[in-house]
Amino acid sequence: MQFFKVKTVEETFALIDEQVRKVGAIEKKPIEAALGCILAEDVTAREDVPGFDRSTVDGYAVRAEDTFGSSDSMPGFLTVAGEVRMGEAASVPVGFGEAVYVPTGGMMPLGSNSVIMIEHCEEIAGLLNTYRQVAPGENVIRAGEDIRKGELLLTEGTRLRPQEIGALASLGITDVVVYRGIKAGYISSGDEIVPFDTPELKIGQIRDINYLTIAGLARDWGIDLIYGGIVPDDYEEFRLKASELFNQVDCLIVSGGSSVGAKDYTTEVIQSLGEPGVFVHGISVKPGKPTILAVAGGKPVIGLPGHPASAMIIFRLFGERILKKLQGENAEHRPDRIFARITKNIPSAPGRSDYIRVRLFEQDGEWWADPIIGKSGLITTLVKSGGIVEIVSEKEGIAQGEYVPVIATR
Repeated sequence: MQFFKVKTVEETFALIDEQVRKVGAIEKKPIEAALGCILAEDVTAREDVPGFDRSTVDGYAVRAEDTFGSSDSMPGFLTVAGEVRMGEAASVPVGFGEAVYVPTGGMMPLGSNSVIMIEHCEEIAGLLNTYRQVAPGENVIRAGEDIRKGELLLTEGTRLRPQEIGALASLGITDVVVYRGIKAGYISSGDEIVPFDTPELKIGQIRDINYLTIAGLARDWGIDLIYGGIVPDDYEEFRLKASELFNQVDCLIVSGGSSVGAKDYTTEVIQSLGEPGVFVHGISVKPGKPTILAVAGGKPVIGLPGHPASAMIIFRLFGERILKKLQGENAEHRPDRIFARITKNIPSAPGRSDYIRVRLFEQDGEWWADPIIGKSGLITTLVKSGGIVEIVSEKEGIAQGEYVPVIATR
């Protein structure tokens, strides 16, 4: 087997799309328990929303043409024919030269086509003085204007946010079919790694902070994560632990031991889990070049670099894409980006995508990105940063003041 044939970022995303498949298991959930779940089927509207023409303001339902020419200096005059009560059907029609009071959300009476706001008129002894004119349709939401019966409202693969839950509730939908949640397993490898709660370190030891940072990102994306502990640089022990955890989860994540050193067994262990095996070993990025991606028996395996900043950046870039595909979510190839201006020149090697940690700040109505220079093993570079600037492989760097895409890391 020959590995460490470096892929570009674009090639890596294409291979993820080709190799990773959603779990596919579905379940029905009540919408109040479905927040954050992924729809497993399209949702089509079975009724109009709203179901009737209604007012968006407190005011008087009128025929718009009866208000034309009204002004403060020359008001119009309409006869108040009645009112509409909230939650009741409008029973009084609007005829020529008439107006009917209607509250916000109230049903529009027959014959009316607009609403004049209560601030722009005055009722005196059953006569309405109109101090401005309104256009047809002004201050009115028509039946079906928000959602129309038969309309495709949500597509399969949509993550249900509060706004989607609200739209479902507006249609009277109480249950939805969603993909079941997935589980990921995590293992740290290396003789030097010790539990993160170790009170005092011996010379050469490093606390396992990658577990907490990677677990935090996974849980942000709605993924349950099982901690498999730490394994030493021993092939057989590593293989047994990885195999045991792999059988319990939908995706295995391994941190450390992804380079080409003599004691780095990660590639061999991952390859032993099943076919087809490793499809990426090395990505043309900085930091995070020695990254391993694989599929074994239909389950993805992610081999992250051991350095904390590298591990987080790679997991944010590629791990999120893999996990979202696995759980059936329609996701863009890249994480959400904003554009900001860079505060200084940053060189970059052509043919390699660079990811630079930056501090974001606002000045004169614009976002600026100030580079935080540091080695990939320094977790404090991420603590100080609010985003990651991407320098694509086609560029030889970025110039001070240039607008650059920034992956927000909150």
